[in-house]
Amino acid sequence: QVQLVESGGGLVQAGGSLRVSCVASGSIFSINTMGWYRQAPGKQRVLVAYITGGGNTGYADAVKGRFSISRDNAKNTVTVYLQMNSLKPEHTAVYYCNVTGRSALDYWGQGTQVTVSS
Repeated sequence: QVQLVESGGGLVQAGGSLRVSCVASGSIFSINTMGWYRQAPGKQRVLVAYITGGGNTGYADAVKGRFSISRDNAKNTVTVYLQMNSLKPEHTAVYYCNVTGRSALDYWGQGTQVTVSS
């Protein structure tokens, strides 16, 4: 099993920056890809960015050039970060961490609220 703990959400003014973090523990050796999704009120959860075990990254078109995903592999934990710059009100959502890997591993974090005021 993998445990995910997210942090770093909050309220920020438009144009500001936030960094959200997700610490994975447990069976981290099975993790390959870590990603961030977001879900705005009344909308489906959508992919924001991902990073593979090899360091390859991908971004939704809406955040390219504004958001940056990174990953820190430690002995007993793996942390994925999402640096969000030049935030807009439309970026307001609950941001969820997701990890996938071997043996159909697929876990979600509890979500962290990001609110961007205009």
